[in-house]
Amino acid sequence: MTFFNVSELPGTEMLPGVTRRAVYLDHVMLTFFDFAPGSIVPEHSHPHEQITYVVQGAMEFHLGEKTRVLRAGDGVCIPPGTAHKAIILDEPTVALDAWHPVREEYK
Repeated sequence: MTFFNVSELPGTEMLPGVTRRAVYLDHVMLTFFDFAPGSIVPEHSHPHEQITYVVQGAMEFHLGEKTRVLRAGDGVCIPPGTAHKAIILDEPTVALDAWHPVREEYK
């Protein structure tokens, strides 16, 4: 795939209130998330590097021992193996994640 439109990418409901879309090459991936208000991404970790950027809305983000409210224009860099979770606040939220290596299970 060379050109894409996010709204035309197939969506996967990965958790209640959380829809994921993805584009990728051999060594990099972007995922686009739509979150319903009040949805939760439970604490987890993975071997991938991740950068999250909030496009719209707000989430309470827990990274290791730190917690911060991320709003549109904010982001977070998540090293491999670091526990993190997100609680979406009272408005629809859109975020994108960059990944290395590609998350094979998100293809």
